[in-house]
Amino acid sequence: MDTKTELRPPVAPKRPFTITAHGDARVDEYHWMRLSEAQRSADPMDAATREVVDHLNAENAYTETVLAPVQALREGLFKEMKARIKETDMSVPYREHGFWYRHRFDEGQEYAVHLRAKDAAGSTPDDASPAWGVVLDENRLAEGHAYFDLGDYEVSPSNQLVGYSVDTVGRRQYEIRFRDLGTGKDLPDVITNTGGGCAFADDRTVFYPRKDETLRSYRIYRHVLGTDPATDAVVFEEKDPAFSCDVYRSRSDRYVLIMTESTMSSEHRYLPVDQPMGEFRVFLPREEEHEHSVIHVPGKWYILTNWNAQNFRLMECPEGDTQDKSLWKEVLPHREDVLLEDVDAFRDHLVFSERREGLTHLRIRRLSDGHEHEIAFHDPAYVAYTGTNPEWDTHKLRYGYTSLTTPSSVFEHDMNADSSTLLKQQEVIGTFRSEDYVSERIWAPARDGARVPVSIVYRKGTALDGTAPLLLYGYGSYGHSIDPTFSSARLSLLDRGFVYAIAHIRGGEELGRAWYENGRMENKMNTFTDFIDCADHLDKMNYADPKRIFCLGGSAGGLLVGAVVNMRPDRWKAACAEVPFVDVVTTMLDESIPLTTGEFDEWGDPKEKEAYDRMLSYSPYDNVKDAAYPALLVTTGFHDSQVQYWEPAKWVQRLREHQQADAPILLFTNMEAGHGGASGRFEMLKEIALIYAFFLEEAGLVRH
Repeated sequence: MDTKTELRPPVAPKRPFTITAHGDARVDEYHWMRLSEAQRSADPMDAATREVVDHLNAENAYTETVLAPVQALREGLFKEMKARIKETDMSVPYREHGFWYRHRFDEGQEYAVHLRAKDAAGSTPDDASPAWGVVLDENRLAEGHAYFDLGDYEVSPSNQLVGYSVDTVGRRQYEIRFRDLGTGKDLPDVITNTGGGCAFADDRTVFYPRKDETLRSYRIYRHVLGTDPATDAVVFEEKDPAFSCDVYRSRSDRYVLIMTESTMSSEHRYLPVDQPMGEFRVFLPREEEHEHSVIHVPGKWYILTNWNAQNFRLMECPEGDTQDKSLWKEVLPHREDVLLEDVDAFRDHLVFSERREGLTHLRIRRLSDGHEHEIAFHDPAYVAYTGTNPEWDTHKLRYGYTSLTTPSSVFEHDMNADSSTLLKQQEVIGTFRSEDYVSERIWAPARDGARVPVSIVYRKGTALDGTAPLLLYGYGSYGHSIDPTFSSARLSLLDRGFVYAIAHIRGGEELGRAWYENGRMENKMNTFTDFIDCADHLDKMNYADPKRIFCLGGSAGGLLVGAVVNMRPDRWKAACAEVPFVDVVTTMLDESIPLTTGEFDEWGDPKEKEAYDRMLSYSPYDNVKDAAYPALLVTTGFHDSQVQYWEPAKWVQRLREHQQADAPILLFTNMEAGHGGASGRFEMLKEIALIYAFFLEEAGLVRH
C-alpha cells in the first residue's frame, strides 16, 4: 500500500506520565488520552474530551485517506457479503410452556423481530399464520439509536409478561423493561445499570444483577413489579472483586439460582420460586479452584464439577442435601483425554457435550437402560453443540452443526431412535456450493514438542504450492476454544485466492483443561510462540506464500496479534488487531478499570513482582521497538467496556514512532459502538469489508 509522502498520520502530543511499580518506572507519553465514561457521554464535551475525540476523528480521517484507493473495493465487498444473506428469514421454532417461539428477519431490516404462537394443536403454525404475534421488535426498539443490543428477554411464568434488556451505547450496561404481552405496552418499571439478565420467581417478583463502577455485576436485587426500583432489596452482594454474579431460573422451573464466579472458582445459591421473599440457600460454599455448575431435575441435582477432575466429571446429589460432597455420586467419571464441556438433562436422557482431540462430540445416555450412542459427524474440522431445549419431558434433542464449509444447521435428533432430521440450514444466496471448498485439519509442531491443531479452508483449485496468501486467526485465552465455524462473509477472501486457517493455540481448551493451563499465567508465552510456530509450519507445508502471511485476532486475540508482531515483525505481511488488549501491565495495575479485578487468575496480579515481570515481557505496548513492522489495521470502539479505546489509540502512536518500514499503521474507531463493534446484521459487514479490503490490498490482489 502506497503511503505517499503527503499522507501524514495524526501526531498526538506527548505528556509524560510515570507509572512506578516494584521500583520500575515506565513512562507513558499518551496516558492523557484516557477519558471516563462520564466524559465520553457528556454533552457538551469538556476541553479534554474534545481533544481526544478530535484526535480519534483525525485518525479515522487518515485511515480513510490511506484506504481511499480501495474504497470501491470496500463498497463492493459490503454489497457482495450482504447479497449472500437471505434478508427475509425465519428461525426454527421451539416450544416452551405451551407456546412456540421464533424470530424473523425482514428485508432491509438490521434487527430481529421476536414472535410467539399458542400451541393450540400440538404442531407448529405455518410461517405466514396470523397466530404468530410479536413479542419484541428490535427494529422499533432501535429507532433513533446509532447502536442497539437486545441483551436478553424472559417471559414470566404465566406467559403474560416479558422482561427485556437493552443497551443503546455499547457499554454493556443494560436497562431492563417489562411489557404486557396482552396489550403490547410497557409497564412503568424501568431498571437501569444492570447486567442484562433477569429471572422471574412469579409474575410479580423478578431478580436481576446490577453493576458497580467497574462494570462488575456485584449485586442481585429483588424487584416487585409496580414498586419503585430505588426501593429494591439486595438479596446477594459479591464482595470479592475477583467474582461477578448473575441470576437465572432453573429449567425445571422450581428455583431461582444465583451464580457467582471468578476465572477459577464458582458458587451457587438457590431459592424456591414459590418463596420469592425467602432467603437464598448456598448450594456448596465456595472452594478455591473448584469450578462447577448445577442442573436441577425433579428430586435431585446434577453437578458438572472439576473436583478431583481436571477435565470435569458429572455428579449427582439429593435435592435437599447439597453441601455434603460425600453424598455426591458419580454419573460420568473424569477422563484424561476428554473434556466434559456441558450436560443437558432430560427425563430419560443425558446429553454430554465433550471435546476430544480438539473436536466436539455429542454423546447420549438413556437413563432407563444405560444405552449410549454418539451422533456421527464427518467433516475434518467442525463444531456441534446442543441448541435450545427448554422442555425436559421429551426424547427430541435440538442441536446445531457447522463447519468451515457447511453453513450453520439446526437438527432434531430422536434420542431413542438415534436418527437426526435437518430442520434448517443457513441459506447462502448466490452461487455458493459447499463442495467448491476444501476443509482440512493438520497438526503443527510447537517448539517445545507440543502438537497444535490447525483448521484450514480454501476454495477448490487454490494452488497449495507456496504461492497463496494466507490469513491466520487466533485467540488463545480464558479457556475459550475457537471453533471452525462457517462464515458467508469469509467467502469473499476465499474466492479471491486466500487460504484461511485457525490456530487452536494453548490458552484455549481445544485439547482439554491442560491446554488452557499451559497457556495462561506463567505459561502465557506458549500462546504466542504456538501462533508463530503454526505460521511457520503452514509456510513449510506450502499452504502460504511466505511473503504474504497475514494475522488477525480480537480482544485477547488482539493481544496475541500485538505480541507476535513485536516478536516476529518479519513473519507477517500485514496484521489486524480488533479491540486489542495491548496495554496489559498498566491496565492490570488499575483496579478502577472495568474487568481488571476479575482477570488476575488469567494474567496474574502485577502487584506481585513475578507477575509484573512476566506480563511486562509480552505486553505489546511495553515491547514496541525499532523494527520493520508489517502494515497494521487496529480497530476499537469509543464506548468499549472490555478493552478501553485508549489502549489501541496509544499503541498506534508508539508503533508509528518506531516503524522502520514503509508500511501504514492505521487506527479505526467506531465512535458509536463498544467492544462488539457495529450493531445490526448489515452494519457489522461494513467493518468486515474494511478489514478484508485492507488485507486484499496488502496481498496485491486489488486492481487500481
